[in-house]
Amino acid sequence: QVQLVESGGGSVQPGASLRLSCATSGRTFRRLHMGWFRRAPGKAREFVGAMHADGLNIEYDDSVKGRFTITRDSDGKTGYLQMNSLKPEDTALYYCVARDGGLFTRILRGDYEYWGQGTQVTVSS
Repeated sequence: QVQLVESGGGSVQPGASLRLSCATSGRTFRRLHMGWFRRAPGKAREFVGAMHADGLNIEYDDSVKGRFTITRDSDGKTGYLQMNSLKPEDTALYYCVARDGGLFTRILRGDYEYWGQGTQVTVSS
């Protein structure tokens, strides 16, 4: 069974940076497609970005492209979401998701098998 645990959230001012971590157990991200979603109060879940299990194919939502970067450790046990130039509209609960193989595009559409509890990111002056 795969378990995902996020960490690294917090409260920052606009323009600041944060790095979220997602630790996986049971299977590494070298075998899982990994993604990040977020949900702001009163809003629907929103795709942030995702990394194919091969580590080469990475997709981002247009709203974060150029500001957010997804990476992972060489052993595949921890994934990261580096967030730069944060904006108030980035405020949300961020959660890590994963899918055990299959089409990568499925995770982009929110079709994932595993998810963590989430970590809160608040951007405010």
